[in-house]
Amino acid sequence: MVSLRCKITVQKELEKLSLKFRLLDLGTVELLDDITIEQREQLRISLLKSGLELLENKKNILIEKIKNVIVDMIHHSDSLPITNYSDFISEKLNHDYTYLSNIFSEVKGVTIQQFIIMHKIEKVKELLLYNELNLTEIAHKLHYSSVAHLSNQFKKVTGLSPSFYKNLKEKRKINLEDM
Repeated sequence: MVSLRCKITVQKELEKLSLKFRLLDLGTVELLDDITIEQREQLRISLLKSGLELLENKKNILIEKIKNVIVDMIHHSDSLPITNYSDFISEKLNHDYTYLSNIFSEVKGVTIQQFIIMHKIEKVKELLLYNELNLTEIAHKLHYSSVAHLSNQFKKVTGLSPSFYKNLKEKRKINLEDM
């Protein structure tokens, strides 16, 4: 899992610099002592080499937390929350949803809802490829009001119907097997 690798990488880099820290939830670390500008720059460079980024801007940190909550909610949970997404995100991050939504839109250029939809469609693609659930079961699992709603949203995002997408992937798989 990528997040575990990242957590270990961050931990190692902090230890190399002899920095005292506490690992927090959602990919954040609390430094227990003040650090010098040189230490901060060393940490930034070390993290960049590992493909990670040191976020110091409070808005960017909050955006990453929002994205992590959404990704965890859609991709790493067995079921989506029963409450609406705005309440779930607001409760998880302990901020007013309007505040979170405004910052997210300002920085990312898309709404939280659009970001959720993009990730739900990615999850639909994944579930279609696994071929363990039919479209009705996928719609239910991802809390779509109907198969038609899922299909319309899928087509709007991908330009393809779910069944066409699934068939396209199956044809590619067959073609690869023939090689």
